[in-house]
Parts: sequence; structure tokens; C-alpha cells
Amino acid sequence: MDNTNIKKQEIIKAFQFRHATKEFDATKRISDDDFSFILEAARLSPSSVGFEPWKFLVVQNKELRDKLKAVSWGAQGQLPTASHFIVILAKTNIRYDSEYVLNLNKNVKGMSDEIIEKITPRYKEFQESDFHLFDNDRALFDWACKQTYIALANMMTAAALIGIDSCPIEGFNYDAVHQVLEKEGLLENGEWDVAVMAAFGYRAHDPKRPKTRRKLEDIVQWVE
Repeated sequence: MDNTNIKKQEIIKAFQFRHATKEFDATKRISDDDFSFILEAARLSPSSVGFEPWKFLVVQNKELRDKLKAVSWGAQGQLPTASHFIVILAKTNIRYDSEYVLNLNKNVKGMSDEIIEKITPRYKEFQESDFHLFDNDRALFDWACKQTYIALANMMTAAALIGIDSCPIEGFNYDAVHQVLEKEGLLENGEWDVAVMAAFGYRAHDPKRPKTRRKLEDIVQWVE
């Protein structure tokens, strides 16, 4: 078997292994090296027009976890037992002409002033006309949140490839979690807000049933 087929089998095996872990073995901790690998998968993730509108809060503080647990019905088993717990934040007001985007293009991507001047009208058209992101206050933030889910998926896949369990979590009171993080000063005066959560660790129990999904032919339509 050639290397390509071996890699294919490893990746599919990782997807079969991964499940929404409801309770972790609290005695097992992910090594710093392994968790750095998971975070690097997030950092290297793609995002629409490369805006990287994400920030990853690794919440290890027990008091803060307890506060989040009180307002997160979908993380009751994960918050007390996960080796690492992440709240993924999305950038607010991530307009094409924002200071954040200008800094990203200039100081991270190394774009020249001439290139920035050239591409800015295209970014404006994309956000304003193509995707109607300025139609209401929520549209632009929701677009930013979509990008964070790409990083979330890559983190979970990277974890599964090295035998680490995970659980994506949307089961929480959004306003209450916002208030908790705001009081902690973690939203940076409105620069960031909550997108989604994720827990990582080692399963306390195996899944009760095999993974089920719809058949490929039921979800794929070829247009030729």
C-alpha cells in the first residue's frame, strides 16, 4: 500500500474515532506538545479573504470554568473533566477598512501600501454588495463566526489524528456567557465576542453505539 492510501486510511480512521465526548477522564492531561499541535492546526486554518477573525481562549482556570458551567447546559460534563477547554471568539466589526484588517494586511501579510490600496475596493464590494454583510448589525459578526468553525473543525481533526478526544459546544446561554467573559475583561471592550466552545481530553467512556451518518449518495449531487 502506497503512502497516499495509508494517509487516507489514517484520516478516515480519525473521523471514525472522533465523537462528541460528553465526559472526559479528568486524570489524563494532554501534553503541552500535543496541545500546541492542536492550536497550530487552528492557527494555520483558512478564512474568508484571509482575515483570520478568531481568538482562542484556553480556559484552564477552575473558577472561570465553574462560572461558564452555570450558564452552559451543553458543557456540564465537559467543563469539569476536560484537559483543555476553549472558548473561540470572533472579531467584531471586521470591516474591510478596519484598523484590524489594515494591520493584518500590512504587518502580518506584508502587503505594500500600493497593494492594499488596490485590493481594498474589492474587499469593500465583497462585504457590502456580494455578501450583504452591512445590511444589519448581526450579519458581519455572523460571517466572522462562520470562519471560526473552520478552525474548530481543523482542531478536532488534528486532535483525533493523535488519539485525543473533543467536543464542539453550542449548548450555552449566549448572553450569559458574554457577560461572564466581559466581566473578566476577555472581550477587550467589545473587540471580540463569543462564537463557539470546544473541549479536549481523553474519553472517560467509549461511545454507546457506532457512528452513524447518512449515505454518501443521499448527500452528494453531481452536476455535470
